[in-house]
Amino acid sequence: MRHRSLLILTSVITTGALTLTACGSRDEGKSTGDSDRITVVIGVDAPLTGSLSALGQGIKNSVDLAAKTANKTNEVPGVEFKIEALDDQAVPASGQANATKLVGEKDVLGVVGPLNSGVAQSMQGVFNSANLLQVSPANTNPALSQGDNWGTGDYKRPFQTYFRTAATDVVQGKFAAQYYYNDAKKRKVFVVDDKQTYGAGLASIFAAEFKRLGGTVVGTDHVTVKETDFSSTADKVKSSGADSVYFGGQYPEGGLLSDQIKKTGAKIPIMGGDGVYDPNFISASGESNDGDLATSIGYPVEKLDTAKKFITDYKAANYKDAYAAYGGYSYDAAWTVVQAVKAVVAANGGKLPDDARAKVTEATSKVAFDGVTGKVSFDKYGDTTNKQLTVYKVVNGAWTDVKSATFED
Repeated sequence: MRHRSLLILTSVITTGALTLTACGSRDEGKSTGDSDRITVVIGVDAPLTGSLSALGQGIKNSVDLAAKTANKTNEVPGVEFKIEALDDQAVPASGQANATKLVGEKDVLGVVGPLNSGVAQSMQGVFNSANLLQVSPANTNPALSQGDNWGTGDYKRPFQTYFRTAATDVVQGKFAAQYYYNDAKKRKVFVVDDKQTYGAGLASIFAAEFKRLGGTVVGTDHVTVKETDFSSTADKVKSSGADSVYFGGQYPEGGLLSDQIKKTGAKIPIMGGDGVYDPNFISASGESNDGDLATSIGYPVEKLDTAKKFITDYKAANYKDAYAAYGGYSYDAAWTVVQAVKAVVAANGGKLPDDARAKVTEATSKVAFDGVTGKVSFDKYGDTTNKQLTVYKVVNGAWTDVKSATFED
């Protein structure tokens, strides 16, 4: 998950702009090479307010940058890309309502988001029923692309419209367990999750792999999202004799849990997934949490040669908020939409077809390009083929990358 104040967007359709519909624009069959540019909207769904807004704002801004770049470089001749960003507040019902709204706006040909896997579950069916492409930069729950029975080896893609540029928890959870056991030499872990789709799934995968390697799960517990008193869980960790903690959840709860565990005198690290990899995890803890760990999808963007232009352009755009953990993946998700539209236009003689949404979704399966985060392409489930991950450690009050690798099961 893996994977953070809002720039108020004006109307996404400029007065007088030619508006495309999925079943044909007002000027049906108009060539994209004509003087009037066709407006294609990329929807964005993310938590733009609330405790996860730092991540959501990074997602929104990065998609906005991709749209502006496509327009500046005339990536798709005759097509002007705009975005419409909707706030889901990390709530599934809000995400579903946003999905319905975006489906009803016929100029929307692709949607980037959401951040949370639980929100994605509420949106997938809505998008699929309308053949509307969805590309998440942050969802990591395997069931979203491989079906509910993926854990038994029964892989079945539930929605053909769903893609993601983020690696799944199968990759991230196992990678974390292997680091804890093989690199950090931990043997007795206490596992905590927040009972949410992302957190519980990640914790389960981690625990299974840690035990397979020979480690012991000495205890488990759950915390509730938006609560702040985790002292009972902290006490259980202390009395368990654990040499480490794994937390499946997000940074607001993760930072407080780390703080309260350390206040018991248990000076042991807590490790989480991309949901805790954020500066706010560190600032949430009153105690020093040097030594705490997190995994995140991909390699550090700042160290990728492929990301240099993205970082420069993002800074030049003067966005109020940082691109955060999912900025590079959000840009690549938006660029996926751009490339799919480009392929559809090229295959249709420079025009957008009547069934543009279906064609764009179909074209996405074949999209491949060198993106901000590396090579971007998708497998038969719509999952990214880029399975690079990084372990970060809190050192002197800041996240520092300590190991990056391409995951191999």
